[in-house]
Amino acid sequence: MIHIALHFLVPAMIAWFFYKDFRIKAFLIMMATMLVDLDHLLAVPIYDPMRCSIGFHPLHSYYIIPFYFILLFFPKFRLVGIGLVIHMLLDFLDCFI
Repeated sequence: MIHIALHFLVPAMIAWFFYKDFRIKAFLIMMATMLVDLDHLLAVPIYDPMRCSIGFHPLHSYYIIPFYFILLFFPKFRLVGIGLVIHMLLDFLDCFI
């Protein structure tokens, strides 16, 4: 439950502190990046509490994650990149907890 809560709290804090002029829009864009978890539907079983998402699911693969970091360098896609990078970092941390 803490893991899921962090997926909401961390983007909310970033939107609150760094995007004061358009907090809600920034938060919603970062929340939209949570759709990356749709790739979990391809796994059997769909949810396994002992499975590390990083490197297992297609959109959480080591080949795709660098592209999420590249998005940070393009202002038009920066919020999407921030949301995806936060998501991957939180999923990575979850592998060790």
